[in-house]
Amino acid sequence: MHRHNIGWRVIDHLVSDLGARDISKSSFQGELYRHGNLFFLKPTTYMNLSGKSVQIVKNFFKIDPEDIVVIHDDIDLPFGAVRFKQGGGHGGHNGLRSIDEMIGRDYYRIRIGVGKPEHKSQVADYVLHDFSAEETPHLEEITSHVSEAALTLNKRELDDVRTRFSRKGIDLLPPSN
Repeated sequence: MHRHNIGWRVIDHLVSDLGARDISKSSFQGELYRHGNLFFLKPTTYMNLSGKSVQIVKNFFKIDPEDIVVIHDDIDLPFGAVRFKQGGGHGGHNGLRSIDEMIGRDYYRIRIGVGKPEHKSQVADYVLHDFSAEETPHLEEITSHVSEAALTLNKRELDDVRTRFSRKGIDLLPPSN
């Protein structure tokens, strides 16, 4: 799974752990799972159109933007860093730009650092490639950590979640020769 799909990986973890059931419909333009009053959406539109799927599900189930948590990759954070916020700009992330346009900016965001390419011109290629051999062993732990944070965000205040779950990143060992 590539960097741009780290949020999907977290959703897969949550769906599996909670035993959420698939309630997908083609009209949702995504895979949708439900566990009690929690919904887990993986838009199947192009990333830069994901707001359409979010808007459809939001409107269908009458969900307030303040009750939406978007889990996404962030190249401005070091690999493995985790940050939380409500509202704000899209930071150049086309998926967030689409969501902002469709439902506004009042939703919560869990930002997962995926590192940054050496040159800005490499961003699109970088996020659409798999994690490196050095990063891959850390993905399960990151996924588990963010899953727990997402469930906690559903029950606690943002500042509490920030204090407990924010991370600076993971130092990767350089490849040994």
